[in-house]
Amino acid sequence: MTTREEVLAYGLSFPNTYQEAPFHDPNWQLVRVKGSKKAFLWTYEREGNICINVKVDPELRFFWRDRYEFVIPAYHQNKEHWNTVILDGSIPADDVKQMITDSYNLITDSPTKRIYEAVKKIPRGKVATYAQIAKMAGNAKMSRAVGNALHKNTDPDNIPCYRVVNSQGRLADEFVFGGADVQKRMLEADGIEVTDNRVDLKKYGM
Repeated sequence: MTTREEVLAYGLSFPNTYQEAPFHDPNWQLVRVKGSKKAFLWTYEREGNICINVKVDPELRFFWRDRYEFVIPAYHQNKEHWNTVILDGSIPADDVKQMITDSYNLITDSPTKRIYEAVKKIPRGKVATYAQIAKMAGNAKMSRAVGNALHKNTDPDNIPCYRVVNSQGRLADEFVFGGADVQKRMLEADGIEVTDNRVDLKKYGM
């Protein structure tokens, strides 16, 4: 992987991405994430080579720098959070792709995203508490954030927020799911018994 076309095509293969030349200079071509408009892949030519800048976990920034001579602290960006990769052909394509993938994941990561991914793991026939989801999402103290994220869920078909209950197994307030007994009916369709607006966590909890 040594050409701009290759890296841009790979960057654009990720969901909700688009290409932009923000500096009115065709040498700088970026791939951004729709919505946040954050760039995770910068491409440019410098000293005869195509280079890319990718975001990196600060604790891991030296991993790639120590592994390859042509992975260096980022040109024109924060050197703690970004690396420059000089595409001279010495770095295997799979490792270039991994660095781009890691950058995309860092840019798109958010507590809300982690919450939604955790909720997706609740199997049919089971429920989880807000605290469980918070812990699965990486922060046991953000139970309230779980509630806020689920209230704003725009993809209920794929994010089954109705499977989340409070620490006593109680269902959410009626308005959350658009009416009385909506969550109850959805849980019952999963084969979960609901009694007095409550689920037996010993029987149905994850």
